[in-house]
Parts: sequence; C-alpha cells; structure tokens
Amino acid sequence: MISHPSRHCTVELQALPSRIGQVRRIVSAQLRYWHMDVLIDRASLGVTELLSNVHRHAQPDKTCTVEIELLLDRLKVSVHDHDPRLPVVADAGPLATCGRGLAMVAAMSESWGVLPDDPGKVVWFTLPAPSAAEPAAWDRRPHLTAAAPGLPRFTEVALGDHVAEVHRPEPAPARSAVPG
Repeated sequence: MISHPSRHCTVELQALPSRIGQVRRIVSAQLRYWHMDVLIDRASLGVTELLSNVHRHAQPDKTCTVEIELLLDRLKVSVHDHDPRLPVVADAGPLATCGRGLAMVAAMSESWGVLPDDPGKVVWFTLPAPSAAEPAAWDRRPHLTAAAPGLPRFTEVALGDHVAEVHRPEPAPARSAVPG
C-alpha cells in the first residue's frame, strides 16, 4: 500500500531484496516530486540500509512500513518493523563483510535514532532540507571548461553558479610493472 499526501509518503512492504529496490525508486520519485533531488542519493542509501537490516534481522516477520516526511527544515525517513529488539551500531573490523549499515546511516544523516513502538520499533534518520536560498539543481547551468594546453582535449562539465579553477597535476611519466 502506498499513500502520499503532499508532505508525507508511506509504503508498507515485505523487506525482501526485490522490494527494497522498488522502495528506493519510490523514495527517489517522491523526492523529485518535492523538488528535493539533492537528497535522493543519501535518502536512498539510508532507506536501503534500514530495510536491509529488517531483511537480515527482523523477527517474527519481514513486514515493515517506510515513511518519509517533509518537515519544515528536514526530511525524515522512518522504518517501522515488528521486531522489538533494538539495533546496535556494530564495531565492524576492517575485513568484516557486514555490520556497517547503521554507522553509514549515522555518518550521512543529520540525526538518527531508534524508538520502541508497539509492536516492534521505529528506526529513523533525518536529512537537512535544501535552503530556499540555495539554487535548485534544475536552475543551474552547465559550464564548459577546456583542458589546459598540453593535456588531452577533453571537456569537463560542472554544474554550479560559479566554476572554480580546476587544479590539474603535472602528468607523471609512465611506468611499467614489468622489469626491463
């Protein structure tokens, strides 16, 4: 079930890998509708991590609800599942293949947390909304810069109001890994 009044979107699902991708696309589409394109990557990453945790850890079932809310100055993304166990940020070792999801959510978000909710819990994160003074992504014009003399002739495209000088290191001599 999907509902999305003007400032709120809710999706109920089974946290299965195929459904996680669908929710990511729904979140992206909703943020485009709200003209918050700059938040799509971080919101998609965060919701993917939270839903992956439901898929991997939640018991007795994988049923959950994803809610995104556009508040006055931030976007809030919440995932409610039926498992009352609260997640813990793991201290994953350098060779661990999992255990970094909540640490990534914490690093890329403005704030995050978990609340017990009968039944289960809600894990949430917030992202700051783009300010009204910040130019919208669709209002920015591409600026073309030519490569410096002596370097390959490629053109760089940068979006922005002002194009900063591009620092190009001196080309290094080619080296071979093969002796001789």
